[in-house]
Amino acid sequence: MKIDKFIRRLLPREHKFYTLLEEASGNLVKGAEAIKRLSFSKSPSDREAIVHLIRDIEHQGDSITHRIFSELNATFVTPLDREDIHELASAIDDVLDRIDGSASRFSLYKLHECPPSMIQLIDVLSRSIGELHRGVELVKNMQQYDELQKVFRVVNEYENQADSIFESAIAELFEHEKNPVNIIKLKEVYVALETATDKCEDAANVLEGILIKHA
Repeated sequence: MKIDKFIRRLLPREHKFYTLLEEASGNLVKGAEAIKRLSFSKSPSDREAIVHLIRDIEHQGDSITHRIFSELNATFVTPLDREDIHELASAIDDVLDRIDGSASRFSLYKLHECPPSMIQLIDVLSRSIGELHRGVELVKNMQQYDELQKVFRVVNEYENQADSIFESAIAELFEHEKNPVNIIKLKEVYVALETATDKCEDAANVLEGILIKHA
């Protein structure tokens, strides 16, 4: 096994995957920024425009993911295990899918404003995505072990914060909201956002697995 790794290090590698993964996580940051704007938007027309923007960002994410998969099929030697590249690209795409799903529900259910807890949850998600993007940028230099470990810890902390916000928000929703239809609408958006933070941690876990293999 060690000999195989040594031989792989001597072979020329395609480093474009680092660029593509950074492009994917950078596009995810755009999605996070957009849904933060959506959480503060008061104008119906602005909200619809932001929802469409998020959909466009999600489509761009799909395009980047497909490019990564195509390059994997066409490349002999990759800088990381091809399974890890595939898994990381898929995990990043999963986060963006949940952001798009949250925004779509916001529009479909005609929600006029975000409750304070939802704004908090979106903020935590955005911060987690920023850390994930930093981790993706760092992974091409495995010597920055401590910095990568810090990224993993911070993403885990954000996921724990998101869980607490989600649980409190749902409890408050059932306690104070009298309209059962509104309960269903808001709960679905909360679930989609909380799932996005879970998927963000999943992506960080993939990065951590890569670090363990290559450090």
